[in-house]
Amino acid sequence: MSLVHGTEIFQAARAGHYAVGAFNTNNLEWTRAILAGAQEKNVPVLIQTSMGAAKYMGGYELCQQLVEATIKSMDITVPVIMHLDHGNYEAAKAAIAAGYNSVMFDGHDLPFDENLAKTKEIVALAHPKGISVEAEVGSIGGEEDGVIGEGELASVAEAKQLAATGIDFLAAGIGNIHGVYPANWKGLNFKRLQEIADAVSLPLVLHGGSGIPQDQVEKAISMGIAKLNINTECQISFAKATRKYIEEGHDQNDVKGFDPRKLLAPGTKAIQDTVEEIIGWMGTKPVKLVPEEL
Repeated sequence: MSLVHGTEIFQAARAGHYAVGAFNTNNLEWTRAILAGAQEKNVPVLIQTSMGAAKYMGGYELCQQLVEATIKSMDITVPVIMHLDHGNYEAAKAAIAAGYNSVMFDGHDLPFDENLAKTKEIVALAHPKGISVEAEVGSIGGEEDGVIGEGELASVAEAKQLAATGIDFLAAGIGNIHGVYPANWKGLNFKRLQEIADAVSLPLVLHGGSGIPQDQVEKAISMGIAKLNINTECQISFAKATRKYIEEGHDQNDVKGFDPRKLLAPGTKAIQDTVEEIIGWMGTKPVKLVPEEL
């Protein structure tokens, strides 16, 4: 199946009170594991690159072509959306030019008027090419590619203004953070989420999905979260499995155990297992697209 833009997929998710997983890729193994997990569960999936991951992997064009070619080589039949995660203005334009099907312009660290204006510009560039756009209001706590957020709650009024720009989905700060959650984390602010969900009909996005207690994520999904971002949990799973392989001496004692294909295999399988587990409790439903949407 070809890559798709995903707008209808996330609209259906919000209407159906379930979420679609957005998993960050970092290399070929990550890409294959995410695709295999989605195919096994027979559900749509969003593969995304941060600006840092795209730079590490060789640029937006290479990332887009890698995902597209891997879909073909693995004979993936579920819908796949290729997305830029937390892109600044220049990154969003570069990803659009490279053929991404969906981009996030993250202008939360700009004065709101500038965030609004640049979001409108990205929508104007993306929509004529059939590319979906995500924007952010408030800030997501923690660090993402050098952008640090304190976890500011999103303004409902600003959420409505961003939604009016024509974006396809909206990320809103509701107490969530990137990375590992600290012991003193106060939890998601469901009051603010409800206020935003009542004011905005767009599919809503929960960033920093890794580490939020499952019951809180499920409640957020029931309230309008349609896209759940996952990265840290896959990284931790990969690291644990790779560490176990080495600590058990397989790299030294097995026949060609140092071969990177063998060395990376346990971590890759751990990513797939994590993807399947998370998909399992998000309630993601299979989606059949008509040919015109492909």
